[in-house]
Amino acid sequence: MRRSALLAAAVSLAAGAAITLGGAPAQASGVNYVALGDSYSAGVGSTSDYLNSCDQSTAAYPYLYSKAAGVSSFSFEACTGATAPDIENNQMGPLNSGTTLVSLTDGGNDVGFSDVMETCVLDSTSTCQGAVAGAENEAKTQLPAILDTLYSDIRSKAPNAHVVVIGYPEFYDLSKTSCVGLSQADHTALDQGSDTLDSVIAAQVAKYSNFTFEDVRGAFSGHELCDSTEWLHSVTWPISDSYHPTASGQSGAYLPVFESGV
Repeated sequence: MRRSALLAAAVSLAAGAAITLGGAPAQASGVNYVALGDSYSAGVGSTSDYLNSCDQSTAAYPYLYSKAAGVSSFSFEACTGATAPDIENNQMGPLNSGTTLVSLTDGGNDVGFSDVMETCVLDSTSTCQGAVAGAENEAKTQLPAILDTLYSDIRSKAPNAHVVVIGYPEFYDLSKTSCVGLSQADHTALDQGSDTLDSVIAAQVAKYSNFTFEDVRGAFSGHELCDSTEWLHSVTWPISDSYHPTASGQSGAYLPVFESGV
């Protein structure tokens, strides 16, 4: 009797495990996922072998998530250099009432942050600080309306989707004062610029139901520029990789942050 009971229990546990494991793919297969955004979502800096002219990468968090979750459908639309109008005009075709999940990074290009970083690399500290201040002013005064238009368009085209908007990292570990490269004042200004950008984005996201802002800054802590294990590129070649996440930054920071918001 005891042996029969143990056997029955084992069969019962095995059946329960099969139901649990079998349920995960079934749940994931109902996810229709569209990845929108700029170079941080496309995966610039994560590979030397991009999929296309948008610099999409198989090491980018949207691609990694689509494979790990086994989603039912995946449309990879993010493109390097994209602004909010670019996303509206060129990336939103796959969105529809059947879309259940959207990821998005946007805002940096809308306030010219790539030009700011170039200025900080090539010019004086005072010029860098002035460029960052100008971008911060644009972020505070112009970006909210730009993002409102974008978020409203996404909601209109994909009314049933959960939209996960991910922010941008701080670039430098400011506790490392002997870091080679730009001045400490430049580092501070660039980090403050990222903080302002993230704050503006988070405030706009909060206005929309079923939108979630996920802050990636904490995930990069200990892996910023000047740290021993960096998940971001400093000034490098190709120049477009500069100040973008490495493959480790995509898999170790952006992917888990996105997953926490799904």
